[in-house]
Amino acid sequence: MAGPLHFTYDDPETSTDVRQTFPWARSLVVVGASYIDHAPPPAESGPVIGLFATRDHYARLRDAADAVVAAIECAGGRAEMLVDDDRFVDRAAAVRAGLGWIGRSTMVLSPGHGPWQLFGSVATDLDLAETTPMRRTCGTCVACVPACPTGAITEDGLDARLCISTWLQSSGSIPHWVRPLIERRIYGCDDCLTSCPPGSPAMLASRAREETHSFAELLGLSDQDLVRRFEWFYIPHREARFLRRNLLVAAGNAGERDAVPAIVDHFTHRSSLVRGHAYWALARSLGQEGWIPLREAYDDETVADGRAELEMAMLMLREPGGGSAGA
Repeated sequence: MAGPLHFTYDDPETSTDVRQTFPWARSLVVVGASYIDHAPPPAESGPVIGLFATRDHYARLRDAADAVVAAIECAGGRAEMLVDDDRFVDRAAAVRAGLGWIGRSTMVLSPGHGPWQLFGSVATDLDLAETTPMRRTCGTCVACVPACPTGAITEDGLDARLCISTWLQSSGSIPHWVRPLIERRIYGCDDCLTSCPPGSPAMLASRAREETHSFAELLGLSDQDLVRRFEWFYIPHREARFLRRNLLVAAGNAGERDAVPAIVDHFTHRSSLVRGHAYWALARSLGQEGWIPLREAYDDETVADGRAELEMAMLMLREPGGGSAGA
C-alpha cells in the first residue's frame, strides 16, 4: 500500500538494518523533536501546508542529533546520524527505543506530544544499554479513521495510495476524484493528526501564530523562486510544475477571486500538465463565469492530455455539481 512514494521501501534490506549502511554500528540513539510549537496553523484563506512542513522542522532534529554525535565522539566513540534518510526506517527505531507507539494512522504517538514529532537516529559503535519499548496502543480509539478525507486509514494500516499527502508529493496528474478533497492543501494533510486525542493537548497549547500565503503571489513566482521558497518540500525531480499543479488545484477549491488571473495565466504554460490543472481550477473556482476563457483556450490546446482536461473542465460547467464531484 506504499503507492508511488517508495522512500524506505525501495531497499528494505538496507532501511531495516542500520549495519548495511554503517557495518561498525553497535547501538542506536533515537532523537525526537516536537514541531507543533513552531508550526503556524492554517489561515482562513490562501494555501494550507501540513504543519510538519511549514518550516524545515528537521533542522531542529538535526541540531539535536549533532549534539548526540558530539557527545559520543567526546566519549571516544564513533557516530553518524540518520535523519530524514531513505536508508533507515526511523519510526521503527523510535518505537524500539521507547519513545512512543505506532498509532492506527501509522504515526508514532508519544505521551505529551501525540503525533507531532519528527524522529531520527544516531548510529554508534558504543555498546549502550537498551531502553524498553512502551506497552501502549490506541486501544479502541478510531478517531483518525473517519477524519481521513479519502478513507486511507483502514484496519490494515494506511493505504498511501489514497492519502492526500501522497498525491501532493507524486508526479503526474492528480485524479479528478481526489482534487475536491484536497481543499486548500498544497503539501501534506494533517487530518489524522488533528483528530488524534493524544496530540490534542500539545496542539491546543501551541502559541504559534498563523501565516497567510497568497495563491496569486505563489503562482506568480518563477519556477526557480517557487522551488526555492519551499526548498524543504519533497518535489518530484525538483520540478516546479508539480508544485504549481498543487497550487492550482487548491486555488480552484478555495475560489478566491484574486487568484483567478494567476490561474488563467497558466493556460499558456509550457507544460500540458500545468495547463490541464489550470483549466480544472478555473471551472472549479468560477463555475459558469469560467466558460468564456475555457472556450477561448479550446482552439489553442492541441496536446491530448491538455485537451482532455479542458473538455472535462467544460463538462463540469455543463453538468450541475460537476466541479465538486469530479469524474
